[in-house]
Amino acid sequence: MGFDEVIGQREAQQRLMQMVDEGRLPHAIMLCGPSGCGKMALAIGFAKILLSRSANDEAMLRKLEHPDLHFTYPTIKLPSMSSEHKPTSDDFAQEWHELIMAGPYFTMNEWLEQMGGENQQAIITAGESDSLIRKLSLKSSQGGYKISLFWLPERMNNECANKILKLLEEPPSQTVFLMVSEEPDRLLETIRSRVQRINIKKISDDDILQALIEKRGLTEDVAKRITHMANGNWLRALEMLNTDSENELFLDMFQSLMRLAYQRKVKDLKEWSERMAAMGRERQKRFLEYFLRLIRENFMFNFHREELCYMTKREEDFACNFARFVNEANILQITDLANLSIRDIGQNANAKIVFFDFALQMIVLLISK
Repeated sequence: MGFDEVIGQREAQQRLMQMVDEGRLPHAIMLCGPSGCGKMALAIGFAKILLSRSANDEAMLRKLEHPDLHFTYPTIKLPSMSSEHKPTSDDFAQEWHELIMAGPYFTMNEWLEQMGGENQQAIITAGESDSLIRKLSLKSSQGGYKISLFWLPERMNNECANKILKLLEEPPSQTVFLMVSEEPDRLLETIRSRVQRINIKKISDDDILQALIEKRGLTEDVAKRITHMANGNWLRALEMLNTDSENELFLDMFQSLMRLAYQRKVKDLKEWSERMAAMGRERQKRFLEYFLRLIRENFMFNFHREELCYMTKREEDFACNFARFVNEANILQITDLANLSIRDIGQNANAKIVFFDFALQMIVLLISK
């Protein structure tokens, strides 16, 4: 119980426990760090430890069904919901419980699939803040802490964020807020100023290697290659074990885009942009993030810094011929283009227009090698 599912991160574990042991536990903590570093695993483990001091039933904590543990997470609006309804975490409590019981390492994509909304953008609504205020106004059922665990608070809309700010300014008695954030800069400055931020580093290679061997039964040679590609990201290590992962699709789309742009096949690029537009906005943003990563890897590969490259065998095979097209003459422009497209997709711009423009500009940028 506690931190038993956390991969590495002993320094962060010690810091959290030191707060408790020294009697200086803040009312709000925000764990920040890159994807796959184990923020959620740390938060759930810490919540179990805090609640175990008053709970007399360990089974409740193992099953994450403690009445004083309240989860908040991004949700979607299902077709069956009325137009006036503001979705809350309670609407998806069963799906959430199934996901976290399978393990504390998961992605937004997995959560969207669990909810049945791969083509939607998940947010935390004002309905959630109203629900949470009601829950936290009640006394602790076990006489100890009440834990409000937020996954990705940066996805709160403005109305929700302002209501949560009031909660943080005047926290209910015996309440501890644990926030798990990947993009803390998207939060209101007033919220960030009222939480104690703890930055979580990437997982060490030694810890990932050990976990792959002990938890996944891999040979040392295979585990070492996956560890290098994971680069401190346990989620990426798990992806490498899954040959049917979304990354395979993204690599195909990346290769197709680059080949068609190089050949200046505008008609085919239009079809490519329509294929991208048919994906949900969350998947479109994930593709663009994958695109940025692969551009970075090819740039490093082009300068013969293979030890700094983190690619699969398929990605590396493509880089052998493609990498020379990503260089100091266009790397910044390509990066800016992708980031601009991520912004536009996030603001609900027409995806066909965004990706067709993206593809046409790639023709020009690849020529500038």
